[in-house]
Amino acid sequence: MAFTLYTLIQTAILCTNAVAVLHEERFLSKIGWGVEQGVGGFGDDPGVKAQVLNLIRSVRTVMRVPLIMVNSVCIVLLLLFG
Repeated sequence: MAFTLYTLIQTAILCTNAVAVLHEERFLSKIGWGVEQGVGGFGDDPGVKAQVLNLIRSVRTVMRVPLIMVNSVCIVLLLLFG
């Protein structure tokens, strides 16, 4: 198994898929990263935890449709070229 650019891209896609399927109520709230955990005051700089939660929410919102297409292309490439 070679370490190629395709494996790096596939790794990035799999990590993005993992972030996209995280559920706030089922998983994140159990470890203390729920919706109410990232709320800060007006004018306060958000902490690292709030920024990570915002990143997770953004990935779930923005990357839903592109991930479906990218995953489909990867599946077709794997079926064609092994």
